[in-house]
This record gives sequence, structure tokens and C-alpha cells, in this order.
Amino acid sequence: MADSVIQLKCNCNNYPWGKTGRQSLAARLCEKTNPDFKIDESKPYSEMWMGTYPELPTYSLETGEDLQQILNKNKEKLIGKKVLDKFGADLPFLPKVLSIAKALPLQIHPDKELSEKLHKEDPEKYTDPNHKPEIAVALSRFEAFIGFKPVAEIEKLLQLDSLKQFVPASASALQLDDETLRQVCANMLKASEDAVASALKGLRSTSPEQLGNQRYILDLIPRLEEQYGREDNGNLVALVCMNYVVLEPGSGLYIPADGIHAYLSGDIVECMARSNNVINTGFCPKPDRDSADLFTKALTFKQHDPSEPMLEKKASDKSVNGKSFEFTPPMSEFNMLVTNLAASESESIKPVFGPSVMFATSGHGKMTVEGKSFTLDEGYIYFIGQGVRVDITAADGLSVYRAYAE
Repeated sequence: MADSVIQLKCNCNNYPWGKTGRQSLAARLCEKTNPDFKIDESKPYSEMWMGTYPELPTYSLETGEDLQQILNKNKEKLIGKKVLDKFGADLPFLPKVLSIAKALPLQIHPDKELSEKLHKEDPEKYTDPNHKPEIAVALSRFEAFIGFKPVAEIEKLLQLDSLKQFVPASASALQLDDETLRQVCANMLKASEDAVASALKGLRSTSPEQLGNQRYILDLIPRLEEQYGREDNGNLVALVCMNYVVLEPGSGLYIPADGIHAYLSGDIVECMARSNNVINTGFCPKPDRDSADLFTKALTFKQHDPSEPMLEKKASDKSVNGKSFEFTPPMSEFNMLVTNLAASESESIKPVFGPSVMFATSGHGKMTVEGKSFTLDEGYIYFIGQGVRVDITAADGLSVYRAYAE
């Protein structure tokens, strides 16, 4: 029978938006405990995955066995009946560390109904039938486009001469509703390269006074043009329609299924329901873009203000010493427990009655589980089975994240 604690080795992928070589926190963390992973200073390293999704699985550091295979053989001990009954034996969440050098594709993750349909129609592209709501927690200064701006701010921009063309003829830029905004996004995503470049030029020539509290757009335009060109349709949707947010380390946000987003820069912890389905329509080469109609039809307008995606920290009832807090997104697949300790401080976490993945993003320390001691240093990653208490002690400042289902 498997032990309750399994040290893991993980891997990174190499999407072109990732940070290069050792600039990538994801790569540096991955290198700490995977002896087969070597950083190439010429390559981008975008995401370290720490779950059991088959595209980039996780393995036992000691035996090399696939974590999901270990779970399949020890379901009751490691996962527990409550989570098995709810989600089955597959780990229901997927934690990652992302290192972002430039904008990710403008994207949504389809909800369950659409995911089931897309998976049935094209299982090679849409590799599962699940939804993918997710959270992101900043490890550094983190910039993102997320959700839609308040309608009044979008209306103000659509009255500019260079942007009026994207308002449907049957509507008014002064009377936007969500269905009209859906059509505005579709018109922007379907616009010709010349039309996009011309509109962006007009937006760039707008005075800061005209833009008011949206004058940050003038700083973002040259950055996005340099990354993806002035003809990329994503420029218009992101700059005109979406909230631009900046998070400081420790802050978090939530993205629902079908929620529009594009991360811009920074290092983050990300965690999502077990899925890898995505629909992209901008900030990527044209061959990588999906149907604008599919994208806009699926959009949700639940987030319509920069404050709405923000995910508040909550005191954790798992914490014994009060050194931990949680992010609790409005979904059932996981919560994220965060423990921050100064030198020589300690924390005890009450038993979690479901599977969890715990990883240190900085610092040095140790943890004790069922009388056994484990090193808990930067980059160390562990699967922890259900029903056990975890005691953590920091040698110096230690930050630990733990995604769990219950």
C-alpha cells in the first residue's frame, strides 16, 4: 500500500509566451527535484504542471511511477470515499506554476455543456468533456486582461471615430447591452488586418484626456504591437472591452468557465478543474486561432468590473496556528491553502479528507506527516493523501501552496 506522502517530479512545457531559461520561475522550480529536467537558456519555459492530466503527467520521484496509476491502486487510502463518490479516481484539479513573458492567447475555457459537445466532435483537439474554471495567485507583479469592463467605459471608447465601425448598425454605442457587446467582440475578431491596424492607430492617437481613467491603454498599445503586431485582432478586444488588472504578490483572481482572459506578465500559481480545453482567438498566429463565432457565442458576461474577478483570502479552518489562509473559488473541485512562515515559525494543518498537492515556491523548511519528516524546500512538491495531519516548520522564510479537494 502506498505511503500517504509521495514526493513528486514534474515537467515544464515550452509555449512561446513563457520566460526564457533561468528567467522562468516555473523552470527553476521544476529543476529542483526532477533530475531529468535540464534548463536550456535558449528555450521558453511557460508552465510546470503538478497534476495527473495525461498531456504532462506527474511522477513519483522515488519510483518513477505515474501518480495517477498510484492513485488508481490506492483509491480509498489516498483519495477517500467522499471525493471518489463526487469525482472518481482522477485527481479533480490541476495545479501549475506559470512564468509569463508576453501575452497568452486571448481565450476562454468552455463550460461543461460546450466541452462535452466539442469533445465528442473533435476529441483530438478538445481532449476531455470537462469545464475549466480556474484561479491565479500572483507570485510576482502580475498583469492580466480579465472579464469585461463596466459598460460605460466600453461605450466611451466605442464613440471614438476609429472604433465606431465595430458597433452593429442596429445598435448604439451609447446603449450597449451584453448581446450587443457580444456582436462588437465578433466584429473586432473578424475584422481585416488593415481594419485592425487602422483602428489601433486611431486609438493610439487619442489624447490621454479623452481616455480619462483608461489612459493606460496608450502604454499597452506599443507593448502588444511589439509582441503580436498591430494587425492582431486580440489587441482591440483586450484594450477596448476587457479589464486590465495588476495584482501584487499574494493576491488572487477567479476566472469562470467561458470567462474571457489573457494573462500579460508575471509569475503565478494557477489551479483549475481537471481539463485542458481552450478556445483561442487572438495574441497567437492565425493558424492557432479558433472560430470567432464559437468564441463569442460561448462568452459569459458574469464579470463586468475590475473588482469582480478578485478572489479574497479567507482564514482557514484547517490552520492550527493561524499561519495559513485559503482561496475558495465558487466551484467544487478544489480550494487553495497558502501557508507563509518566517524563520523558525511553524504551522499545523488539520487532516484534509481528500487528495492534495503541496509545493513550496520559496524558502526552506520541513514537514512531518505520520511521524515521518520530509524536506520542504523551494521547488519540492508532494502529493498528500487524505486524512493526515501535516506539521510544517520553516528554517527561513517559507511559502507553501496546497491545492486540495474535499
